[in-house]
Amino acid sequence: MFGESMMVTVSSNLINSHLEEPKVEQMFRLMENDLEIQNTLRMSNVMAVERLKYNDHGPVHSKIVAGSALEIFDLLTQEGTPTTVQNKVCCLEDAKVAVLCGSYLHDLGNSIHRLDHNFHSCVIANPILDRLLKKVYPEDPGLAVRLKYEILHCIFSHEDDVDCLSVEAGAAKIADGTDMAQGRTRIPYRTGKVDIHSLSALSITKVEIEKGKRKPVQIFVNMNNPAGVFQIEEVLEKKLETSGIQDLVDVIALERGVQIRRKNVH
Repeated sequence: MFGESMMVTVSSNLINSHLEEPKVEQMFRLMENDLEIQNTLRMSNVMAVERLKYNDHGPVHSKIVAGSALEIFDLLTQEGTPTTVQNKVCCLEDAKVAVLCGSYLHDLGNSIHRLDHNFHSCVIANPILDRLLKKVYPEDPGLAVRLKYEILHCIFSHEDDVDCLSVEAGAAKIADGTDMAQGRTRIPYRTGKVDIHSLSALSITKVEIEKGKRKPVQIFVNMNNPAGVFQIEEVLEKKLETSGIQDLVDVIALERGVQIRRKNVH
């Protein structure tokens, strides 16, 4: 997305506005149609939703996070050069491929177990990335290897207690926390149980992203009940604190259109 920035809603459709670059679109189509990826994501939901009675961690979550991550990344790169480009790992289009893959594949490990799932996601993603990156970068196998490790860093770093060492990983991590509207919280809560987790999750009506006036990224969390602030404190702020880009993002809570809270970690 270029030119005038506008507010966008975090949804599974957002990814479609970030497929202008050929390699980004090619990789997205490959992942969407890959039997191994799609069935692993399906098993992530069997483990998370069917067995643990948690919220969605499957294909829909992957698309939502990927679109949100690329939106955040675009806003950040309007203000400065991303980490991978600074480190001469790759060019900007390739950096977007890293953000796309890191955000789309981050929850594969739930197919094994919720425990240590960021580590398991890396183990599962490693051979998949070898296979797909060769298709997207047949002319540059060295770049494919470098990108694989940037992507694995994004995947491993999406857990709250792991520090992100790149803007790319930070964008993917924060995006993971933006999938919280209509009960889609990133705090695993037992479906059907009435407590602060479920009440706060169900109070979030919409999450929006736009270019900020004070900071490059503004995230608006719309809610119909102040219990939704619990989601911001337990999800977005915990991810922000270890994202490495906490000074570039504002999170604003709105209750029925009225601002009730603004939080920036620094």
